[in-house]
Amino acid sequence: MMSVQAKSPRRVGVFGGTFDPPHLGHLVVAINVLHELQLDEVLLMVANDPWQKQGTREISPATDRLALVEAAVNGISGLTAGSVEVELGGPSYTANTLEYLHAKEELLEIFTIVGADAANGLLTWNRHERVSELSTLVVVDRPGVESALPDPANGHWHRVEIPHLEVSSSDLRDRVNDGRPLDFLVTPPVLAEIEARGMYRNRGASA
Repeated sequence: MMSVQAKSPRRVGVFGGTFDPPHLGHLVVAINVLHELQLDEVLLMVANDPWQKQGTREISPATDRLALVEAAVNGISGLTAGSVEVELGGPSYTANTLEYLHAKEELLEIFTIVGADAANGLLTWNRHERVSELSTLVVVDRPGVESALPDPANGHWHRVEIPHLEVSSSDLRDRVNDGRPLDFLVTPPVLAEIEARGMYRNRGASA
């Protein structure tokens, strides 16, 4: 009798963020983790309501930010704009997102992608224990920097080294507001979306 080979789970990275706007640094992170861990897909998961940033600055509407991420990843194999948190509405909690993804797809191995600063603050996350149960933490950092994490995920985490790029979303917002160019800092489709939607103009300095 012919044996039936068990199907392997899909390996998916979840790279959450406000993406206001998404820039080349975000794409570099996603591509490097996709390659390093041989993932099937990386979701750039757009936060609907980034509760940790509420009250710190003006945040662009989630639908606009999702459109920017869709423009950023269009045509890039292995990268997908994640709309789950926008569709769910309300404050965005990683634990809820991971539960939703696992419920939707049974054979799924998830890797939660964060920077070193976010990883160090993992214990402040809503239901952080659940995040560790449902996924493997992936900490991205620049060359020559050793992440010193206080065992945030019970020892179950990876470190991925990425090129260090001095690009930040806050600086990009200020550049638009000041009339300075974003060329070579965001992809041309993202720049076109920002201009078409009139985003980031007539704002104060970003936090």
